[in-house]
Amino acid sequence: MAPQTIWLLIVLGAMAIALAVTPVARWVALRIGMVDHPAPRKLHARPVPLLGGLALYLAVLLVLVILEDRYNLHQLASVLLGATAISFLGIWDDRWGLRPLIKLAGQGVIAGAVMATGVMIGLFPWPALNALITLLWLVGITNAFNLIDNMDGLSGGIGAVCAAFFLLLAALNGQYLVGALAAAVLGACLGFLRYNFNPASIFMGDTGSLFLGFLMAVLGIKLRFPNNVAFVTWMVPVLVLGVPIFDTVLVVFSRLRRGLNPLTMPGKDHLSHRLVRAGLTHREAVLILYLVQVALGVLAMFIAMAGAVESYLIGGLVGGMALWALGRLERPPFWDGK
Repeated sequence: MAPQTIWLLIVLGAMAIALAVTPVARWVALRIGMVDHPAPRKLHARPVPLLGGLALYLAVLLVLVILEDRYNLHQLASVLLGATAISFLGIWDDRWGLRPLIKLAGQGVIAGAVMATGVMIGLFPWPALNALITLLWLVGITNAFNLIDNMDGLSGGIGAVCAAFFLLLAALNGQYLVGALAAAVLGACLGFLRYNFNPASIFMGDTGSLFLGFLMAVLGIKLRFPNNVAFVTWMVPVLVLGVPIFDTVLVVFSRLRRGLNPLTMPGKDHLSHRLVRAGLTHREAVLILYLVQVALGVLAMFIAMAGAVESYLIGGLVGGMALWALGRLERPPFWDGK
């Protein structure tokens, strides 16, 4: 069977599982009281179940177990075990709460264990530097999806867009295992969005956002470009994951500028919140961020096939626009400057 056919079956299978399992997860969450209650810094006005991330996890895991052969599952074993550990860390945080530093330490340990199995960036000739960048990437992207999970349908929708581009890039570069994992994530996110898009009847919680972010980080590392050089292609996963990365930089920059701890409780200072503050509805803000991520994904695909000069011209342009946006979003109508 052709890889493209298997990937399509994986997408459809993961979507079907997510569609079937998410209502069950919602029922269980309500039964055990695992809900997100309204608060001054939150947008919802009623308690919302939190176990949506478990549905995402099960959809990805089950579809790969069912549709992948044993050899490929063995190849993916370390990634799936790491994703499982991250999911249980998220469940613990959703149910009982974890201090930010303890959560970061747990993520670091899990990332280190996965790195020991060979999931490693190979950009530089110095192994220690590659290991450090890999650790920062894994923990950073994991938390970027955790941070962007601040509005109905945002993290799941951005995850679907990113996974779709990872799948396309895998298809163009003959990356079968990366394609299978990206297809599973894409299908799971699409199925989950049926219940998570505004107005959401269930949230993914840290269980889902940490799981999703970890898999995205791994996909960015595992993707290879045999027809281009690392000096160029390092920009590809950065652009594919551009919206979560920019949102994280914006929040950290803004909080440090105001003398706040970036690891404090969630606030309404994220990119999506600022778009709503400027006059957009919640749905409009989320859809615009989907479109921005699609545009960045298209640029990433061009860079994957382009030479160094063209790639760095585009990368420089995107970087310049990001710096401009960073300053502009700190002023009215997006923010009051305080």
